[in-house]
Amino acid sequence: MQNRASRTAEQVALFRALETARGHDRVFDDPLAVRFLHGGYRLLARAARVRPVGLRLSRFIDRRWPGPRPSAVARTRLIDDLVIEALGRGARQVLLLGAGYDSRAYRLPGIARVAVYEADHPATQAVKRRLVRGAVRPERRRHVRYVPVDLLTEDLGDALFAAGFGALEPTVVVWEGVTNYLSEPAVDATLRRLASLTATGSSLIFTYVDRRVLDGEVDAGSWAEAVRRQGEPWTFGFDPAALPGYLAARGMRLALDLSTRDAAERYLQPLGRIEDAAPFYRVAEAEIQ
Repeated sequence: MQNRASRTAEQVALFRALETARGHDRVFDDPLAVRFLHGGYRLLARAARVRPVGLRLSRFIDRRWPGPRPSAVARTRLIDDLVIEALGRGARQVLLLGAGYDSRAYRLPGIARVAVYEADHPATQAVKRRLVRGAVRPERRRHVRYVPVDLLTEDLGDALFAAGFGALEPTVVVWEGVTNYLSEPAVDATLRRLASLTATGSSLIFTYVDRRVLDGEVDAGSWAEAVRRQGEPWTFGFDPAALPGYLAARGMRLALDLSTRDAAERYLQPLGRIEDAAPFYRVAEAEIQ
């Protein structure tokens, strides 16, 4: 994607740190998120440990940039649950594709029993590896293998095999926050490669932007403009109605497709938290056929 650590990856880490700081009504606990932050972001996350400060900060973010924070919170919990379910069904390895500052390898129950492969752009991964070394004891990261790869220019399979990835093993793949920054050929090639690399019944969990946002038919408000100004504009999206057929042509069956607003209704509203997550940002799960 780029030759520097992703700014949006750090912002998602901030949202996860703010959620963790909420305490009793948080929907997940990500104690490493704050360690991935720098400068002002880290100061904000630490200040948010004082509950009134954290609540005011979240409200300010939501007024200034409606949608991204609750969407990140809801999708994080949904993907957590989907990964745990896949491990319960017998997945023997986990691939975090475009891992960013994802800390699932260290915080999800039972995940240390399987091999976890983190594949990401070398620039973002170099920053993360340094931070993880300072925050996670060696015995808690022995099951994690790092795989530096640029999906725009390199073959995913070659990079994974060099790191010891098991071909045709039951696998759960998480591809979060990535497809909307790639080209259509890169997304197509990656999906086909994943289908050829993993066993029948493996799970692919991924996020995407509704194609109508890129076509101008749906207004994404300040969210799309903010990522564009940061040099990380959205370049790809799926049409939700066409997604089942698209995946079927690539050897996959669509098992789940929810907007982050749907996920917020599932996880936030039962806690009395009515937060406006985005309807155009979605989480899907596909089964390898």
